[in-house]
Order: sequence, then structure tokens, then C-alpha cells
Amino acid sequence: MKATIERANLLRCLSHVQSVVERRNTIPILSNVLIEASADGLVKIMATDLDLQVVESLKAASVEDAGSITVSAHLLFDIARKLPDGTQVSLEAADNRMVVKAGRSRFQLPTLPRDDFPVIVEGDLPTSFEIPAATLAELIDRTRFAISTEETRYYLNGIFLHVADDDKPVLKAAATDGHRLARFTIDRPDGAEGMPDVIVPRKAVAELRKLLEEAMDGNVQVDLSPSKIRFTLGGEGGVVLTSKLIDGTFPDYSRVIPTGNDKLLKVDPKSFFAGVDRVATIATEKTRAVKMGLDTDKVTLSVTSPDNGNAAEEVPADYKSDAMEIGFNANYLKDILSQIDSDTVELHLADAGAPTLIRKDDASPALYVLMPMRV
Repeated sequence: MKATIERANLLRCLSHVQSVVERRNTIPILSNVLIEASADGLVKIMATDLDLQVVESLKAASVEDAGSITVSAHLLFDIARKLPDGTQVSLEAADNRMVVKAGRSRFQLPTLPRDDFPVIVEGDLPTSFEIPAATLAELIDRTRFAISTEETRYYLNGIFLHVADDDKPVLKAAATDGHRLARFTIDRPDGAEGMPDVIVPRKAVAELRKLLEEAMDGNVQVDLSPSKIRFTLGGEGGVVLTSKLIDGTFPDYSRVIPTGNDKLLKVDPKSFFAGVDRVATIATEKTRAVKMGLDTDKVTLSVTSPDNGNAAEEVPADYKSDAMEIGFNANYLKDILSQIDSDTVELHLADAGAPTLIRKDDASPALYVLMPMRV
């Protein structure tokens, strides 16, 4: 194999695929990227961790010899990063080595044979639809902070996607760690009807979100089956991310979304966030709870810490119901408030022991549920 690639193109492509590669690998081939050069001048670069695979195609300046080889992902990425801008990078594979040349630099890297490189077999992906990249990015941003990191409840380690018929056909994304729930709803895309319920793993979500950053103007093609999902960004010659799905059943989260919470608090999310952040300064790991005292048109935030003393702050609000006190994990509350990009946020409360519903307004596609803490 021998190909010459513009440094900027090579670097961009390697930056997309190399982040899939785990730094520590017991299987040497998984530290490598597969580089395939074809006679028509296209170079395909692929990386995998056996659960997730990213493939990107790019136009080479020239391909003198078609062929394929695998070489260390992080090593090649670091070399490409340090080469001068505007250089042409020549990649040539021979005798179990890859020679990388650019300007006056020359590197010889060890390689492993292409046949040892594992490829995820996608099988049949019967459900297929398109979704605007910006919508998909928002769907991820509004839910992924609530993904559980507990390995024991592995079925919560991702974003749950499912279709439903509410007033109209919709596609919903949900994530929960048992303490908080985030849900985002969009109109059901054409082709998504009859789609199986799937859980997209946390790492796939993170890699996809990175790739979306550069593809915001276009659409993303989504193909899936009950066990695999594939995202194609940038059409032909773009980036293709394929991931195994989490094999488990996501709990019926709709049961925890409160419908009868009769106390309504309206507050400015930015000043509320800042207030929670300030009083939580003295909270310790053991006392992450912030207490909210609700009274007519104000909220009193307070934190009491046996080690660091106590703090309180009053935040103006719109509240007309009975006075009450409720406690929340300060970090969880801040996570949710940072998702609200408007002048008011609604908190629908029932009592100190019941989950609270948080949203921008009743037309908002995003909805959050937060479990209280004892304070």
C-alpha cells in the first residue's frame, strides 16, 4: 500500500476515529487503526473497540499502490498532529512496517496484518430514518447527563430510544440513574414507525456527539436493528459510526413522571442556578443536599454542613401555594437547571418525599424528574 494524503485531512480523520481506541488494550490489534487505500483514490480509516466502530473515508492526493494495513492509532495521530501544516503525508506499507514521510521527517512504525482486524458485522438493519444533526445533538445534550454510571444496572448505562403515539407519533429519548430522569421528545421521523426499543451505550453517545459537532448543517442517517445501530454523517464519503446496543430492558420510566403535582414554582433558571451553586460551596460529599424553603414569591436556599457551617440565600420566584420545604442533591439540580435556556423554569412539586417535575413550560420537548433528598 502506498498513498499520499494532505496532512489536514489525515489529522481530521484520525481525530475522529482514534478516540474510539482504548489507551490500554490486552488485544494488540485493537490499539491499531485499519487504513485501506483503493485505486480510485479513496482512503478508508477504521477503528473499533469490539462494541463500537467508526469508519471515515477521505480523498487522497494520490494512491500509488492499493492495499490495506493496520498501525497504532494514537502513534499515527500524534505524528500527524506534530507535522507542519500544509505538508503532504506519504504512507507506505512494506515488510511489516509502515513508513510515514512528510517534508524532511521520516517514521517507521510497526504494523499488524489487516486480516487480524475485527469488523463489527452489522447484519440486517431494518429500521431506517433521517434526523437533522442539530436535532440529534440537542436530543443527546438534553438527556445524556442523566445516564447512570453504575455498572450493576447496566441497562441504565445509555440513552433509551423508543417511538410512541401521544397526541401525534413521536420519538422519545430518555436517560435515568434512579435519582433523576431526563426525557426529550421529537416528532417521529419518517421510517421510524415500528422501530424496536433500543438503548444506545454511553460511549457510543459520547463519540456520536463529538462527530456531530462538525456536521451540524446536514442530516444523519440512522439504521438500526434490535442489537445494532448505525449513524451515517455527511453522506457518501462521510463518517459511519456503528455500535452494539445494550442488551437489556429499560424500566418503564413513565411511571415515575408525576402527573398530579399541584404546587407550581416559577423561577429564573440562571439566578436559581447561581444561588444553588453559591450555597452549595460549603456542602461536603456527605451533605450534598440543598434545602429549598418555598414561601409566597420567594425560595430560601440553605445548606448546613457539620464541618463548614451553614449558608442561605433568598431567590425571588413566582409561588402561590402552601409553604413547604424540600431537599435536593445540589449537583443534580444544577445539571437540570443548566439545560433550561429560557427566562423561567417550572418546578411542579407535591411534597417533600415525592419526585418533582421540572421543565421550561408545558410545550417544551425536554422534561426532567428529580427525586428529593432528606434534609
